[in-house]
Amino acid sequence: MRQPMRLGTGIGWRPEIADAVERMPGIDWVEAVAENVCPGHVPESLLRLRERGVTVVPHGVSLGLGGADRPDESRLVALAERAEALGSPLVTEHIAFVRAGGPLTASPLLEAGHLLPVPRTRDALDVLCANIRAAQAALPVPLAVENIAAIVSWPGEEMTEGQFLYDLVDRTGVRLLIDVANLHTNRVNRGEDPAEALDELPVEAIAYVHVAGGFERDGVWHDSHAHPVPRPVLDILADLASRVTLPGVLLERDENFPEPAELERELTAIRETVRRAGAPAGAPAHGTAERSGDTAAPADRTSARPNSAAAQADGTARHAEAPSPCTADGTAGQTDGTSAQAGGSSVQADGTSTQADSTAVQPGDTSVQADGGAVETGHPAVEADDTGAVRLRLGLAQAALLSALVAGTPVPEGFDRVRIGVQARALAAKRADVVAKVAPELPEILADGYRPAFLAYAQRRPMTGGYRRDALDFAEHLLLAGLPEGARTRRLRAWWLERSGPVPLSGRPVARLARATRRALLGR
Repeated sequence: MRQPMRLGTGIGWRPEIADAVERMPGIDWVEAVAENVCPGHVPESLLRLRERGVTVVPHGVSLGLGGADRPDESRLVALAERAEALGSPLVTEHIAFVRAGGPLTASPLLEAGHLLPVPRTRDALDVLCANIRAAQAALPVPLAVENIAAIVSWPGEEMTEGQFLYDLVDRTGVRLLIDVANLHTNRVNRGEDPAEALDELPVEAIAYVHVAGGFERDGVWHDSHAHPVPRPVLDILADLASRVTLPGVLLERDENFPEPAELERELTAIRETVRRAGAPAGAPAHGTAERSGDTAAPADRTSARPNSAAAQADGTARHAEAPSPCTADGTAGQTDGTSAQAGGSSVQADGTSTQADSTAVQPGDTSVQADGGAVETGHPAVEADDTGAVRLRLGLAQAALLSALVAGTPVPEGFDRVRIGVQARALAAKRADVVAKVAPELPEILADGYRPAFLAYAQRRPMTGGYRRDALDFAEHLLLAGLPEGARTRRLRAWWLERSGPVPLSGRPVARLARATRRALLGR
């Protein structure tokens, strides 16, 4: 495994703070949500940062590497294009699933709009390893994957988080993006000890570290990325920094942006925390390899594998991806239900409703280890993927969980019903927030009625095609129900008609008739 490039101290680049980031002293690098960057139209702010020698790392949120399906080739191509356009030394994604259902499970395809946790089981690990190897083969630079935050727990888990990540690195050679705020989230929500997780991690595989803030409500920690970094998160950062020389540390903030001076104070606190913790002599060292990189032999991990122990389960996650500046699409993303970055998926231009069947789905590769770890740069040897039966089992379980969270179907056996309810409400609230960002005209037209109307709509109507599609379906739902009234109806109808067509004619007469009928009803 090559030594990770020395990154230094960075901040998440967001359009809302782009000018402030350019003026901040001591910014060595930035991270941009990959789905928000168009390779042919890179934001001027990022181009100026690149010209100054500031490294830009694309951070993907829509691959769903922990999902039961194989990674979508078009999404992998898009991520590779962004890495090349930004001259990035690596790309990052998440250990999460973001959608479930579809042809694999013969059930409606559901979008979470968030990063949801995978069960720490051998089945899920086999699928994740196969998916990561496929991504590594498609990407021109090394891949690092991030641990996510959790609210709910999977029953029947077989490994702790540290053991799961250890085996993942050992089998694929993938690098790790360790989010210390997520370790804190899992401590509050699932009673997991961050120190124990750090004890089991292969720290030599760390590419960089995320630091972020959140808040606690009713005993549940929400990793909001909208609040100051709390002391417990900095304490976990200090513990990690005392074990290994960190290649890079990055502050994430996605909404509720404070004055630039406040962000600079948080960055200073992060630098000071890392400096004071200082990894002792003899600790694994990172950070001197250039982008082309001196190679270093990977640490021998075969004799140091952590003992097996039953872990507490996963829950949900954080990020969401904003609408792409160059396409009509957006996709799912990170958050525990409170993050503000927008997202979606490919948006059909027609106005047809795409509500999924809310019937509950009942849950029900042989991984080939690379010799010494898979090659991590652009094109490792692609192993045979013999995970068909495992994918089906995992797909059914993930579809059942996601259906309970977004479609109101029965909670699968073994899950905490109270926590499922907390997560479902958080997902619906975040969905309302993101639709308001993607389609700001809707809260303007509906005024105070927007949020209650959307939350009522979301209870039984899961998102199936991304946030832009969701906005159109919500408007159509209101209009077909005869809401709102008066002038607002005319404004909403005009907004919907303007954005829902024209579209190519369907090859199915029934679909054409249904669409024509809807448009006629809505046009009255």
